[in-house]
Amino acid sequence: MQIGIPKEIKAQEYRVGLIPTAVADLVSAGHKVFIEREAGLGSGYSDDEYLAAGAQISPSAAALYQDAELIVKVKEPQPSEVSMLQPRHRLFCYLHLAPTPTLTDGLIASGALCVAYETITDEQGRLPLLKPMSEIAGRLSVQAGAHCLEKAQGGSGVLLGSVSGLEPGQVLIFGGGVVGSNAADVALGMGAKVTLIEPFDQRRTALRKQFNSSRFTVRDATGLDLQALLSDTDMVVGAALVPGAAAPKLLRKEHLSALAPGSVLVDVAVDQGGCFETTKPTTHLEPTFVLEGIVHYCVANIPSAVARTASQALSQSTLPYVHLLAAPSVKKICLSNTGLAAGISIANGELTCAAVAGAQGREYKNWGQVL
Repeated sequence: MQIGIPKEIKAQEYRVGLIPTAVADLVSAGHKVFIEREAGLGSGYSDDEYLAAGAQISPSAAALYQDAELIVKVKEPQPSEVSMLQPRHRLFCYLHLAPTPTLTDGLIASGALCVAYETITDEQGRLPLLKPMSEIAGRLSVQAGAHCLEKAQGGSGVLLGSVSGLEPGQVLIFGGGVVGSNAADVALGMGAKVTLIEPFDQRRTALRKQFNSSRFTVRDATGLDLQALLSDTDMVVGAALVPGAAAPKLLRKEHLSALAPGSVLVDVAVDQGGCFETTKPTTHLEPTFVLEGIVHYCVANIPSAVARTASQALSQSTLPYVHLLAAPSVKKICLSNTGLAAGISIANGELTCAAVAGAQGREYKNWGQVL
């Protein structure tokens, strides 16, 4: 199989689809790997390192898409990339289609096989390719939010950990999955008080055991007095996830008035449409906006801030699936690997992801019907 790794072109996206050690592994398995010139520089990997691993350097994205059959990248394809996709291509990356009908239309029209990192499952039904980036995003969410609380950034001037004799800052987290638990870990490590909202009883029990601290509270959303809770909150982290679907809206615009001026909202679910009604995507160069006195941090590719670590973690997780997708018959592989099959979002011009179909009001077909 001819495998291509393009340079990411989304704003401030510094990650790379596969690092040199992964390329060497694929080459040793008999595959030919092309990487676009300087695609790894943002993560600290030079073209020479890829050449030493056995890759060939493509001078442009157009040349790479022409040569490659399997495209392995990080973020969802941008319009110029969608236009280069053909029915012979297999695309493997984060797609986050639910909030982007135009991207869905473009990928359907391309005829390419499109496999989403974020909906692949393992034997326990977990999301192994979402987990490493969720861990990073969860940890960075509080780090970024703490910076946004600084007065010079438009924040309230609250230090999360506070100092002797003063109460620490208050962090409210929606969602106790990978993102939320990592956000809680960092917030507690900074010395903040944390309230985490988690709907599942078994998960709440696990979180209480994990964070055995007087500064940590986990609650169900049932009977929650959100207005009162927000009045004592300095930072809100949106970490709720419905795999493949649009994120639930957990804060409405009218809730902003309950927060103190300069409070911070960090929406980690922005890729899936966001947990907050007032969310709109931002970038690492312009990460925040202020609405009704509340600072919003809604960067759509948070892990890119630590691109080297993120690329290493992502490459390590995706490599086994790259090997599977490089097989001659994807259908044959998916018949014996339901976890990989769960990642198929679009095949032969048909939408095959039920969650995306539900979010966009579309029809869909089972992947087995169209492959």
